[in-house]
Amino acid sequence: MKKAFIFLLVGSIYACSSNVSEQENLNSAYGTVSSASPEASLAGIDILKKGGNAIDAAVAISFTLGVTELAMSGLGGGSQVLFAPVGQAPISINGTTYSPASSPRDAVKSDLKYHTRSTIPSTVKVMDYIWKKYGSGKLSWAELLEPAIKYAEDGFAVGPFRHMVYKKYEKSLSESPHHTQFFLLKDGRIPGPGDTIQQLVLAGTLKRLAQFGADDFYQGEIAKEIAQDMAENEGWISFEDLQSFPNPQELKPLNINYRDHQVYSQPPPCGGWTTLLILNLLAESPADQLQYGTSERIMKLAEALALAHIDRRDSPVTDLKDYHQAVNEKLSQKHTNYLLNTSSNSTLSLKEKEGETTHFSVVDKEGNAVAITASINAYFGAKAASPKLGFLYNTYMDDFKLGEPDHPFAIRPLAMAYSSMSPTIVQKNGETKLIIGSPGSARIISSVAQLTQLWIDSELGIEKIVALPRFHTVRHKFYAEDMPAIPNEWVQLLRKKGFTIGYPTYDLTTGNLNAYFGGVHAIALENGIWVGAADPRRDGLVLSNGFPSDQSHD
Repeated sequence: MKKAFIFLLVGSIYACSSNVSEQENLNSAYGTVSSASPEASLAGIDILKKGGNAIDAAVAISFTLGVTELAMSGLGGGSQVLFAPVGQAPISINGTTYSPASSPRDAVKSDLKYHTRSTIPSTVKVMDYIWKKYGSGKLSWAELLEPAIKYAEDGFAVGPFRHMVYKKYEKSLSESPHHTQFFLLKDGRIPGPGDTIQQLVLAGTLKRLAQFGADDFYQGEIAKEIAQDMAENEGWISFEDLQSFPNPQELKPLNINYRDHQVYSQPPPCGGWTTLLILNLLAESPADQLQYGTSERIMKLAEALALAHIDRRDSPVTDLKDYHQAVNEKLSQKHTNYLLNTSSNSTLSLKEKEGETTHFSVVDKEGNAVAITASINAYFGAKAASPKLGFLYNTYMDDFKLGEPDHPFAIRPLAMAYSSMSPTIVQKNGETKLIIGSPGSARIISSVAQLTQLWIDSELGIEKIVALPRFHTVRHKFYAEDMPAIPNEWVQLLRKKGFTIGYPTYDLTTGNLNAYFGGVHAIALENGIWVGAADPRRDGLVLSNGFPSDQSHD
């Protein structure tokens, strides 16, 4: 689809809304979608219009993002789901990927290259699982894949942020011998803003998935092609790995009470417990000390982020299956008091990976809500694709510890990789109020926690909150997204508290905003209206009943 056509379509939809009251009256007609590409949001709202529910829309969005935001997610990655059926507490669906059965315990860094960097992909199985169990039953699997096939076959227009990502990784894409030309222009150049990318090989794979179902990815011809490509390129994923890949596991989400709200987030292997720990630490201060733009908030937030991230680094939850006792202790009042009253002199600054991901949020007309974070773990994943399938493999093998066989996260067969993903849902009196999540490695945790706190404790509204500059800490190094706007007196206060000032290691900026600090796509119930927010750091779009939000953009 050409960019001009997208704008024409969105513009024509917007023109149908003659006044605010008319749009408000339509608020329950379809639902609300916030995702990181306009094409995916259009796919999701179209499914809602056809009578699908939030899960149906989520499946269509997921596959469409894999085509139109291909550097961040796709068939070769993994997905984590938090689903809140209307009137019920959320359900966590652990869609982790697993290391291959032949993963060598003695692997070293040089062993991880291209195909060997990939864990067994979970996204296709996760989408199939949630559609079969929680979908409306009104739309077929093929109908949900239709938008993704269309954008792969006809093409889509690359947005400004997606172009910046291409530009940053131009060299590694051009140097890869493993079919990254599938994701470039026909003459081999990276696309500029507005250039159209077609992915005909991927379109063929999606058509086969639509015809034969998700099982083909794990037991059929697609599985055989993956296994053959791996075998020919020294990869570790086998046909047997794909055949025996388990269904995603349903878990009880982690939750805490923050003020009078219940905040739910994703259990291990994900980062939800650290997100909730930050909120527990912030809850020790009254809400009026945590308002945006005050020195009190900066100091309290810096302290909470540092304490929680240091706790996660130095004392992680190591059992990713039997984690309940450890997590309960982490989220206890006793542990909050311990962290706040224990001096940490840790000054070691660890380099963080540039992990990349996508997040989208959906609520349907009934109030069913879903938050999904999906990833191939690094921009353009392993920079490798099968010549016959056309999707990028992930790099989750990079997240295991190498050369430390006794480490709880040591590389080994059939293990889950530790993750920062934190899809989060906030409820009050059993009613969903906020659906939120982000990409960005450890910045996921920082972004989700601070925005959730601000939404609960202030009256700013989700659109404004998502667009505000953010903060992050790496041990006692403090990162402010818009550092020039921080008053010098606040900087001095931070230094007195033992913080040094850091600057992001990579620069993907829109004005004073940097994608290092995440890409939040959220939906909140405000004054009885579902309001979506698309992160201005990305190319995202909010659609509510077909009406674009004023702050949505491409």
